[in-house]
Amino acid sequence: MTVYIDPPTWPGHGRLWSHLVSDVSYAELHLFAAGLGVPRRAFERDHYDIPAHRYADAVRAGAVEVSSREVVRLLHAAGLRRRKGAGRTGRQV
Repeated sequence: MTVYIDPPTWPGHGRLWSHLVSDVSYAELHLFAAGLGVPRRAFERDHYDIPAHRYADAVRAGAVEVSSREVVRLLHAAGLRRRKGAGRTGRQV
């Protein structure tokens, strides 16, 4: 199981956020996030939003640190990328 996380550089709700993704399946991603105690409501289309204060926890649990550009590339390569406003495509949850 490999999941990936980008640096916490995305602002929102007064915090900085990272994106946690899988390059295999949403099932793998949900399992990893559940192991971290991340609520399912943090899942948005094709990734989990992870607050900056939880970044190190995700890395300690095995998430591989990559750039934001690499996160997008991995999602596209796996067929898991879901854009805002697009229909449900890619592998199912």
